[in-house]
Amino acid sequence: MKAYEVQDATSDYSGIVEVERDRPEPAADEVLVEIRAASLNYRDLAIANEDLTYPGTELPVVPLCDGAGEVVAVGEDVRRLSEGARVATPFAPDWVDGPVAPEKIARTTGGNVDGALAEYATFPADSLAVLPDNLSYEQGATLTCAGLTAWRELREEGDLTADETVLVLGTGGVSTFALQFATMQGADVFVTSSSDEKLERARELGATWTLNYEETTEWGEAVQEDVGGVDHVIEVGGSGTLQRSIEATAFDGHVHLIGVLSGPEGQVHPGPILQKAVTVKGSMGVGSRAMFDRMNSAIEAADLEPVIDRTFGFDEAREAYRYVEAGEHQGKVVISLE
Repeated sequence: MKAYEVQDATSDYSGIVEVERDRPEPAADEVLVEIRAASLNYRDLAIANEDLTYPGTELPVVPLCDGAGEVVAVGEDVRRLSEGARVATPFAPDWVDGPVAPEKIARTTGGNVDGALAEYATFPADSLAVLPDNLSYEQGATLTCAGLTAWRELREEGDLTADETVLVLGTGGVSTFALQFATMQGADVFVTSSSDEKLERARELGATWTLNYEETTEWGEAVQEDVGGVDHVIEVGGSGTLQRSIEATAFDGHVHLIGVLSGPEGQVHPGPILQKAVTVKGSMGVGSRAMFDRMNSAIEAADLEPVIDRTFGFDEAREAYRYVEAGEHQGKVVISLE
């Protein structure tokens, strides 16, 4: 079968190599999935790019945690899934249900376990979520990391309600899913971007307010002045944006710290955290399969469609990595294996 391996960490992604592998056979508790589509996250760049680091990576590895496909063979002990089931690949295959724990997220797909950028892959049957009927394989391939992270932070951890407000930084995968889930719940949403075109698209997706952060550099203060702060911030920038996110938060609000796209450098003053009783909580492990199931039920009930910016062919994988690195996308970038 055809597959890609990250064989070396290189800044130009030349270490991502197409290879021929034997088609795997499922163990007794596993299923074999024919992968139809996969999608990229910044995490995948961190694994493949020598300028970034991702703890626990063991090379070579088949990359990408986000994938969707059809079950084509089942192990002898599997009862939950059968051939023909449409499934999404897991981020943490050992986290089926319950609270997060170190042993549940010790193995991560596309990190230290082979991932979805291959024609076929095996996974524990209990780790796989069934795709919503309203989604294609390409749309289903966007859910595993970005979709489930946004869902967990706002709905599972944040218990978001319709009368609350959300600030979403940027228009990448997690941020766009957060916008969609918050809008689906009836909450009002702020979205920031440096692109007026992307902000217009965000308004079409349901954003109540938009801010161009190059024009409004003190956007944390601006959000505080406009609405008295927000209840939830989806913080993907890290230390470079965290101070302004805290400024934008209302009393007893929550900052969901997910990414470090702005880099590791920066200083955060604790004063506003103390004065407003702000909760700043890091996100680790994305989410369990049980959370994935609940998210998929909500997606199907609302007929929500993930935003796909661009789809690349299987032979264009390195180009897809470079496109994501450029940061011009809105929503998810998909690689089709069909």
